Amino acid sequence: MTPTPKKLLQVTLASLFGTMLEFYDHFIYGTAAAVIFPTVFFAGLDEGLALLLSLAVYGIAFLSRPLGALLFGHYGDRIGRRTILIVVLVLMGGATFLIGCLPGYETAGIFGACALVFLRLMQGIALGGEWGGAALMVNEYCQGSRYQGLLGSIVQIASPLGFLFASGVFALVTYFSTPEDLMSITWRYPFFASIILVGLGIFIRQRIDESPEFESLKATRDLSTHQPVKIVFLEHWRNLLLAVGTRIGSDAAFYVFALFPLVFLPAIGVDKQIAINAGIVASIGQASGIPLFGWLSDKFGTRKVLLWGAMLNIFWLALFFPMLETASAGMIYFAAFGALFCLAAMWAPLAAHLPKMFPVEVRFTGAGLGFQAAGILGGAIAPTICVSLFGAFGSPVPVVLYLTALLVLAWGCVYATRTE
Repeated sequence: MTPTPKKLLQVTLASLFGTMLEFYDHFIYGTAAAVIFPTVFFAGLDEGLALLLSLAVYGIAFLSRPLGALLFGHYGDRIGRRTILIVVLVLMGGATFLIGCLPGYETAGIFGACALVFLRLMQGIALGGEWGGAALMVNEYCQGSRYQGLLGSIVQIASPLGFLFASGVFALVTYFSTPEDLMSITWRYPFFASIILVGLGIFIRQRIDESPEFESLKATRDLSTHQPVKIVFLEHWRNLLLAVGTRIGSDAAFYVFALFPLVFLPAIGVDKQIAINAGIVASIGQASGIPLFGWLSDKFGTRKVLLWGAMLNIFWLALFFPMLETASAGMIYFAAFGALFCLAAMWAPLAAHLPKMFPVEVRFTGAGLGFQAAGILGGAIAPTICVSLFGAFGSPVPVVLYLTALLVLAWGCVYATRTE
């Protein structure tokens, strides 16, 4: 039976809200890692080393996200998508709240940093299971719909909305705090707020039904001994590698366009508040571009939009740092908005493109692992590589070359994919 428009809307919004909260939790750490944690958890170290360690802990979550995709993908392909979506929300919210409770270096020494690493791993595992389930719920409800790409792109809006929410909260906290209060207590407030938002997310997700496509699969097959991870690696390894390559460029581009300016702009004398504001403007750019490129993927196919999107990002990258180096607030905001608007072309189609690469019985595992494994090469090491390249050469040119190479790789993987 074809789901009603009301049901489609309910499932889409439930996936959007829950995934937005997951990305909010993820991005408040990213913001704090750049501007707060080097001082709070790595005090006493050289300033540059403290920043690198803080960003390295940020990248740890990208390493654990594939583990989350494997773990929750296995059970998502055996027991269902809906239950897993509730579990990962609880895990992410709990880890984020506890980060806000951690003592700093001056209070507990290295214990705070060690606990931070563990909780960051938990955040990564939770986010690793979140995207696959949310994308699949919408994708499998929309089978046969001519709006599959558009509705799938609504799930992708969760990332910029989560980043916008996180950046906005930190901007408010920074604005209303003295530097001393910010470093001692008020940085914790965005982390504490997570527990309330997660409660709302659980309430919403409990009200949706299981994916109809998965229910049909359960009615025809005994999944009690199903081994989706084994099947993906043995029978669908080519599409898994292409899925990873497709995602790498957009992951690295997001860091360079949205988070690296938090390091680069203060280094060239731009006020840190302008750098934070640029992140908010960038999120608006991505959120506004995602529905457009989702609609275009329904019209022309996800593959074509992704191919043109990679080329569009290479073009904007050539303009991005010269605009930042003007140190003009207006030009910086324009560069940030345009960068993530262009990035939406590589982001919006993914929720429809990657699931189509795998059959329903292994879709949670295959799509989720392909999406999250790319984070190791595209997101986990991008912060450290970019900061190291900038520190070594004193110029953003090596960063531009690094990202260009990853965008070319993404273009090639999309080109080799048979999914339209």
